[in-house]
Amino acid sequence: MQPLVSIIMPSYNSARTIAESIDTILSQTYKNWELLITDDKSTDGSVDIIVQFAAKDRRIKFFQNDVNLGAGGSRNRSIKEARGRYIAFLDSDDLWYSNKLDIQINFMLANNVSLSYSWYQKFSDAGDGGVVKSQLTVSYRELLYSNVIGCLTAIYDVEKLGKRYMPLIRKRQDMGLWLNILKNVDKAVGIPQVLAKYRVDSGMTQNKFNVLKWQWAFYRDVVGLNLLQCIKCFVIYAYKGFIKSRI
Repeated sequence: MQPLVSIIMPSYNSARTIAESIDTILSQTYKNWELLITDDKSTDGSVDIIVQFAAKDRRIKFFQNDVNLGAGGSRNRSIKEARGRYIAFLDSDDLWYSNKLDIQINFMLANNVSLSYSWYQKFSDAGDGGVVKSQLTVSYRELLYSNVIGCLTAIYDVEKLGKRYMPLIRKRQDMGLWLNILKNVDKAVGIPQVLAKYRVDSGMTQNKFNVLKWQWAFYRDVVGLNLLQCIKCFVIYAYKGFIKSRI
């Protein structure tokens, strides 16, 4: 029997995009999944859309925060309720290819992998963009310098790692989770295949200055690096980010 996969989706004012995101889960060739959506006090029609989907498919579970917690807190609420062996992530504005779970879960089982990720394609309302081709493995130290794990592609094994949660910060929560896991495993393993699509024109898109500001705070407050370590990681991170944007 296929292991149960718990798909974690935060929602905040996502009425324009969330139906398409949910549809890409419903179209998965891998059928043993549950989708846990936590809405973060949306003020648009997001909740109505989610409720309609949940009424039609029992695998879709809906939760609401009492106060706005941000994406990390919303994901953690869903992780707490998850029953699956595997935890996967998809934001309410991104998409999966229909064979995503089939390929990735079978890969993890066959290769005894605790944390995996894949390549993904950028897209916008104007059409498809470039493909982000991440390296095939990444260690804790390597990830400090560049977050090569796209959250929409990541899956971790609860049976091997236990439930792991994101730090309660407004940005870089996913990177904090991957680093937490990589303290206990030698490496995360990538699949050199495009399995997801990342929307670049949503409200989540940040300008370059804000991205760097949040990254500095992440190194200091979450990872706990001293000043010299922080400067080193920050300079390398900024350089790698520049190279990635040029590509």
